[in-house]
Amino acid sequence: MVNERRDYISIVVLFVVNLINNVDRYTIAGVLPDVQTYYGINDSMGGMIQTVFLISFMIGSPICGYLGDRFNRKYVMLVGMVIWLICVCASTFIPGHLFPLFLVFRSLVGIGEASYVNICPTMISDMFTSDKRTRVYMLFYLAVPVGSGLGYIISSNVESLTKSWQWGVRVTGVGGIIALIALIFLVYEPERGAAERLEGKTSVRQSTSYWKDLKILIQCPTYVVTTLAYTALIFVSGTLTWWMPTIIEYSAAWTRGYKSITELPKEFKNQTGIIFGLLTTACGIGGVLIGNIIAQCFLYGWLGSWCKTKRAHLIAAGCGALLATPCLFALFLFGHNSEILTWVLVGISILGLCFNWSLNVEVFNQVVAPERRSTAFSYVTLISHLCGDASGPYIIGAISDDIKSTHVDSPEWDYKSLAYASMVAPCMMTISTILYFTAALLFKRDADKLEREMQSKENDDKPTVYSIDSWGEDCLTHSSKF
Repeated sequence: MVNERRDYISIVVLFVVNLINNVDRYTIAGVLPDVQTYYGINDSMGGMIQTVFLISFMIGSPICGYLGDRFNRKYVMLVGMVIWLICVCASTFIPGHLFPLFLVFRSLVGIGEASYVNICPTMISDMFTSDKRTRVYMLFYLAVPVGSGLGYIISSNVESLTKSWQWGVRVTGVGGIIALIALIFLVYEPERGAAERLEGKTSVRQSTSYWKDLKILIQCPTYVVTTLAYTALIFVSGTLTWWMPTIIEYSAAWTRGYKSITELPKEFKNQTGIIFGLLTTACGIGGVLIGNIIAQCFLYGWLGSWCKTKRAHLIAAGCGALLATPCLFALFLFGHNSEILTWVLVGISILGLCFNWSLNVEVFNQVVAPERRSTAFSYVTLISHLCGDASGPYIIGAISDDIKSTHVDSPEWDYKSLAYASMVAPCMMTISTILYFTAALLFKRDADKLEREMQSKENDDKPTVYSIDSWGEDCLTHSSKF
């Protein structure tokens, strides 16, 4: 550790910031049917709410990554949080006939969130050395499933108490103000690369140009393939968290013989939000913990020397994707037959999807130098959300609307159209599984290359020639002529 007492205080505050970020991101999903009724919008426009938020989130990510590698990261986060607080509150005062203006404010929320989502991991990497960093990341990213689950629970229950979905969204602003004050007084800016210097891996290095940073990142196979694997997984998690409560309500309306989702008892809707929120939280926590246990098992060879490998984090992430894939296929094919079956399959799917949260970050830390990590994380955010959960909910909603347009308007086809459209998700998980295991094959040589560069006073500019061999030893050759 770099500064033990200050580091622990800072990580607690950063955890709270990350928690509130994820609570806010899913408050709208918890009251989505009410928002659709209030603004008179269909499924594709319901998905567009998440899409416009993530578009601005993606646009802001490279900007914040650039600033985070070159300026005081704490100040960048503070500006982002102020923007976030203003836009969250403003979006809840938009009248029902001004849905486009509501979209504008929800999109601007993403710019604020982009600041600390991309910068927090880099600050943690400079506070803790590698032996503690994996565990700290595990705790930090527990905020993702906990926040997501709380978002559903808080928004749906506050809406039920106040009879207004707006208050279900505003409530996160209170926590945001407290987190902002804590960030100002309790979090410090660590020196870049401080943790690596404690381990003797590097000396102080100046930042390179932005374009050179991008070129170096693109030339790192592990970084590129892991980003693509994560993108496919984010498509699925974004789609599942956005549409799953609505799919469950459509299924209940159909199987119980109602003519419309509006006829469902209010108690059932509240129960659905609570169950989904608790399941997301519990299985998400379980997924993060199990994913890290599997990674530690392979990293330290707990089952024997035969399984000891530096590729551990990517193997564990691939196992999570592999676990979720068949469950998602079964969920959308057979889930309507039993509510219990639906919840079991949803829980296992979330468990597998959450294996990777802290694992990805540690992979990137081991193949990307400290002075370009904010940029690296920002482009992971940009690509994963652009092709993942920014487009996913809208794509699924649009496919659902297209299927629904050729059938009679009924709860049965409300459910079937969304379920059939959601079959895209398990297909994407299959791709994610393949890519994670491919990245595992590439990882060791990229990690070794970075370690050599950090130990050397002068970077070796010779291109690296890669050859993929068996699961065991890696081949790495340098050539001045390529």
